[in-house]
Amino acid sequence: MAAQKVQIFDTTLRDGEQVPGCKLNREEKLVIAGQLELLGVDVIEAGFPVSSPGDFAAVQAIARQVKEATVCGLSRAVENDIRVAAEALRGARRPRIHTGIGTSDSHVQFKLQTTREDVLRRAVAAVKLAKSFVEDVEFYAEDAGRTDNEFLARVCEAAIRAGATVLNIPDTTGYCLPAEYGAKIQYLRENVTGIEGVTLSTHCHNDLGMATANSISGVLHGARQIECTINGVGERAGNTALEEVVMIMRQHPYLNLHTGINTRLLAETSAMVAHLMSMPVQPNKAIVGANAFSHSSGIHQDGVIKHRETYEIIDPREVGVADSSIVLTARSGRAALAYRLQKLGYDLERAALNQAYASFLALADHKKEVVDQDLHVLIEQQNLVTAG
Repeated sequence: MAAQKVQIFDTTLRDGEQVPGCKLNREEKLVIAGQLELLGVDVIEAGFPVSSPGDFAAVQAIARQVKEATVCGLSRAVENDIRVAAEALRGARRPRIHTGIGTSDSHVQFKLQTTREDVLRRAVAAVKLAKSFVEDVEFYAEDAGRTDNEFLARVCEAAIRAGATVLNIPDTTGYCLPAEYGAKIQYLRENVTGIEGVTLSTHCHNDLGMATANSISGVLHGARQIECTINGVGERAGNTALEEVVMIMRQHPYLNLHTGINTRLLAETSAMVAHLMSMPVQPNKAIVGANAFSHSSGIHQDGVIKHRETYEIIDPREVGVADSSIVLTARSGRAALAYRLQKLGYDLERAALNQAYASFLALADHKKEVVDQDLHVLIEQQNLVTAG
C-alpha cells in the first residue's frame, strides 16, 4: 500500500510568535515564511490579522509572497475577525481561514459564559461566513483535548455541514495522554458523518511534555495534518516540534506515512528561527540541539567510531548537520582521542598514544572539554613523533 501523506501545518509565525520576547517584525516574518516554503511545509499560518495592524500587514505581505504553500490566517468565531482575515489573505494563491471556538465545559462555562447550543450556533455561523470568502476553511474546537467526545462530534459534524474542509482537534492545554488523544481522533472518525471528506488535524501543546507523542498518536489514528512549530516554540511550554514529528515518520517507514519536508534544511531552519526570535535551542533538544549528534562518553564514542548506527538512529546529514561530534572530556577513551588526533594529522603508535592519553586525562580533569588547540599543544609538549 502506498504511503499516505501527512500535511505539515507550520504555526511558528502565529502560535510560536506568541512567546514573550519572540516578537518578529514584518521583514523577519517574510524571511521565515520564505524558509518555510523552501523547507516544504504545506500550510503556513501567517498570523492573527485582527490582533494588530502590524500582524494584518505581515499576513498580507506573506500572502502575496508565498507561491506554493497554503497561507492561513487565524480568527475567532467573530464576524469582524473573519472579515479582516479574508481581507489580509486576499492576495494569496491558496488562502485558508482558520476559525473556531472553545468546546470544553471549561471554555463554554467560564471563558465564553454561554451554552453548548450557543457554541454550536456560533461555530456554524463562523464557518459559513469564512466559506463565503475562501473555499478552504479550517475549524478549530479549542480545548478539544478536554471536551466530551460526544459533544465534540456534534460540533465537528455541524462544522462539516457548514463547509469546513479541515477539522483541528487541539489539545490546547497539553493535558491528554497519547492513548487518550489517539482514541479521541478515532472516535471522531467513527462517529462523525462526513468525516471522510475532510482532513483531521492535530494541534498539541507540550505542557506535560507529550506534544510530539500526542501528534504521532493522532496520525496513527487517522489525522492527516499536524500543526507544529520550528523548535517547538509556542505558548507556555511550547507546541509540537516540526522537526521531531517529521523525523519520527521518516525513521519509521512501516508507519506508511510521509511528509513533503526537505529534512536537510531542518538544522538551517532551526538556527534561523532561533536567531530571529532570540530563542536559543536547548543543547539536548531532539534533532536540532547542539548535542543531538554529540558523544562524550568513551563507550559511546568507541561505538560510534566503529559504526555510527551503534548510537545514532539518524544520519546527521539527513537533517543538515555535517557530521557527528566526538567531544573530548575526562570520560573519553583512547579510541576517541586517537580518532580526533588522526583528524588533526597525528597518527600515533600504541606507545605514543598511551603516553598522549595519560597527559590528556590529566588535562581533561581540569577542563570541561579538550579542544583541538589543546591537542596540538599536548603533542608538541610531549614531543610525540607521528607515524604518518
